[in-house]
Order: sequence, then C-alpha cells, then structure tokens
Amino acid sequence: MPSIAIATLGCKLNQLESEAIAASFKAEGFSLVPWPAAADILVINTCTVTSKAEQKARRIIRKALKDSPDSLLIVTGCYAQLDGPALAALEGELSGELPSPERRRLVVVPGDLKSALLGLPRRLGAAKASEGPSPKDTAGGMGAIRLEAGLEKWREGPAVRDPFIFNSGDFSFHSRSFLKIQDGCDHACSYCRVTLARGKSVSLESGTALTRLRELEDRGYGEMVLTGVNINQYRDAGGQEGDLRDLPGLLDFLLRGTSRIALRLSSLDPQGVSPELLAVLKNPRIRPHFHLSVQSGSGEILKRMRRWYAPEDVAAAVQGLRSCREDPFMACDIIAGFPGETGAEFQQTYDLCKSLDFAWIHAFPYSRRPGTEAAALKSSVNEADITFRVEALLNLARRGRERYARRWLGKTLEVLTEAPNDETGPYIPAVSENYLKLAVPIPDRFGGLPPGTLLRCRIAAIPPDAVERFDGIGEIVMCESRDTANPRATSFKNL
Repeated sequence: MPSIAIATLGCKLNQLESEAIAASFKAEGFSLVPWPAAADILVINTCTVTSKAEQKARRIIRKALKDSPDSLLIVTGCYAQLDGPALAALEGELSGELPSPERRRLVVVPGDLKSALLGLPRRLGAAKASEGPSPKDTAGGMGAIRLEAGLEKWREGPAVRDPFIFNSGDFSFHSRSFLKIQDGCDHACSYCRVTLARGKSVSLESGTALTRLRELEDRGYGEMVLTGVNINQYRDAGGQEGDLRDLPGLLDFLLRGTSRIALRLSSLDPQGVSPELLAVLKNPRIRPHFHLSVQSGSGEILKRMRRWYAPEDVAAAVQGLRSCREDPFMACDIIAGFPGETGAEFQQTYDLCKSLDFAWIHAFPYSRRPGTEAAALKSSVNEADITFRVEALLNLARRGRERYARRWLGKTLEVLTEAPNDETGPYIPAVSENYLKLAVPIPDRFGGLPPGTLLRCRIAAIPPDAVERFDGIGEIVMCESRDTANPRATSFKNL
C-alpha cells in the first residue's frame, strides 16, 4: 500500500486544506502515516506569515530531502505561492547542483494550484494501473515529472481554482471538524503578506455552507470551526432570498438549518463585533470562545499598520462579547516591535491587554515581510527590546489564563475529547466549550473514549503546571448518548 505523510504549518485554513488532501489520498487507498516518516509521498503545506514560519518550512524540506531519499516531496501553500523558485532550489543544496529531471524529487505547487493535489492520488493510481511503475518510480523522479505535467494541464484548463473545493468529512488530524467559509482579504495591512498569497476576499455560498455543515452533523461531529482569512468579510447573496448575508446572517442561517452541532469561530476583527453579531452570538450552540485580531493597543501604531479601528474599538468589542455570554474565553493577537514602536507605545498595548484581562495573548515579534509596505520602514526596533516585549505579553497571558481557569473551578462544562499523545500520560486530553484545555481521568469501565466524544465535566482542580500543559482536571459528570436512528439528536446520560 503506498503511503503519504503531511506536515502543516500556519493557520486553520492550511490545516483544513491538509485534511482534505489527506482524505483524498486515503480514498484512493493510500496509507496516511504520521510525520516525520519515509512515506512514498511527503506533502509540506507552508506558511508565509512570518520569517520564522518560512525558516521552519525550509528546515523541514531540507530534512525530508536528506532523510527520505526515495520519497516524492510536494511543497505547497502560501510560501510556495510567493517564493516557489527559491524553495525548488533547495533540492540542489546537498549536491551543489539541481538533479536531472528523471532524478528530481521536489515539486513546488503554488498555493493557488493547491487544489490540484486533490486529484493527484487518482492520477497516480491510474498511472500505476496502466504502466505498472514500482512504488519507488511513482514516488521518485517519474512521479515528479507526472505531477508537473499534470500541473501544466491544470493551468491550461478551465477555471478550477476553487478555494472552497477543500471540503472533508474525514478529519485525520483533528477531533473537531472545520468548515472554510471565506478566503483572501480586502484589507492591505502594511505588515501582512497573506493578502499577496491568497488574494481578495471570496466567500462560500451560504446554501453550500449549510449543506456541508449538515453533512458533518450527520456524521456525528459535535463541533465545527468556522474558518477563513477574515471571516468578518463574509458576504453572500443569500440564494433565492436575494438578501446580502454577512457573518451574522450566515450564523443565523446555519443555526436555523441544523439542530445539534456547535459552532466555534476563528479570529474576529474588533470593528466586526457589531450589535447584529452580538445578538446571534447569544445562541448557546456558539462556543463562548472569541479571538480578536488586535495587533496593537497604540492608536498611532494601528494607523501605521493600516488597521481600521482604534484602541477604544477593541475595548468596546471585548465589552460587547462579554455581555452576550457568561465569562467567555477572550484571546487576542499582538505584534510586538512594529517599526517605530516606542517604549511608551508598547506600554499602551500592555496596559490595554492588562485592563481587558485576556485569557490568552498570542504575542509575536514583528517580522519584516518582503513586498509589504512596512518592509520599507527604516525605524526598526532593537531585537532585545522586541524579545523583552514579547515575553512581557506572554507572562501577562499566562497569568490571565490561570485566573480565567480558576474562575471556572467547580463548574460543569461541555467538553470534546482529543487524541492522547506522549505528554498526556493517563489522561484523555479534552477542550471545553470555552476553550479550557483539560486532562480528564477516564474511569476503568469506559475502556477509553475515542476522540470527538462529547462529555460534561466538572472542573475539579487546577494543576500546578496548568498554563504549560493543562488548564484544569476534568471530572466526568455526563457522557454523550446519541440516537442512532437520528444522528442529529444528542442527549447526555448521567454516570
């Protein structure tokens, strides 16, 4: 049986797209093996949001070329879209020159042609059936030649670059399901390279979104993550009704068209937290976990970033989100060390985050990205100062997360089990409705619980290393009980 392994860097969109690629290979009889592995085909789905993400991609590519000499290596994603020739040249580093066509093993698939990979397993299967190549031929140089030839035909064919073709009902790497509703972005933030890679904002038709969500619900998934580059830019004509559906309208439409599955939102813009959105977020089937793309708490820095809101808009968004749910998990993104950021401007960011008491802060050092407006700014911040600022924000985040977890001590929450790993020991890892990471001891009578099982757990304790590994210890109170005759009907039974 031929095998494939996939390494995914970056955002939830990349994760969803890798899930769809994995499902297409599995459907054609390929064995999906964990990364790293000497599989017949290795896929690296890259990210370009920071220079560190690109460095990590190059490191993984070099290691794969060295450790898996008989594998076909496919590099795709946003980094491949913007710097494909530089990635293709990595294959010549070991020998000092690019190998001959029949010996090449690395193929770069630009991000806008990533969907071609969904048809690759079928094409490889057809080639193997008609020509009978060995697995080594399929995965080595001949496989690279066939793939590149297929990409040329793909470029010349009809318009098939559909960003929403990545749809999977089979999730190999996540216990939660994902639904991509939007791609690209109409903003041009001065630091961001993602718009260059993914283009203008496009949205999935709302009727198609509902159909896909119902399919996931019928397959037994208890939770789905709505994802996109900027889901606040979701816009759809709304089918026969002809009304423009924005994000609040889509959420209402999806909730009315389903009965059980819970929805979790990816990142939101502060200005996108409108009264209409707050009204629909009160629905108990929307998870009380909200992540704001803030980036800075300084009004001047936000202007230089070409963001479209002020610090007071961030505060109003947090207040609104907290008013519609009981103590939701509030998180944010912050970029530290943007060109020209003074100590006083960073202090404004720190003070805003502290006053809003975020449960987590994703703090990143500014990364100069080629092709962006900010890359031309000369007033760079000292690297030591950037490191200090990131660590200050992370320390604030750690304290905020522990305070948040302690506020839920003794309370009962709905949780979704995840796959255990080497670090989880005797516990089953789980994520609560409000995004607490829990370690759940499993009673012997259960004999184990599969990933994706819904439980109700009481937060029984906060472990000393809560922030680093788990936020709390969950004690099972109730377990999901599904009606096999009606998969959408779920209840809980007492233990």
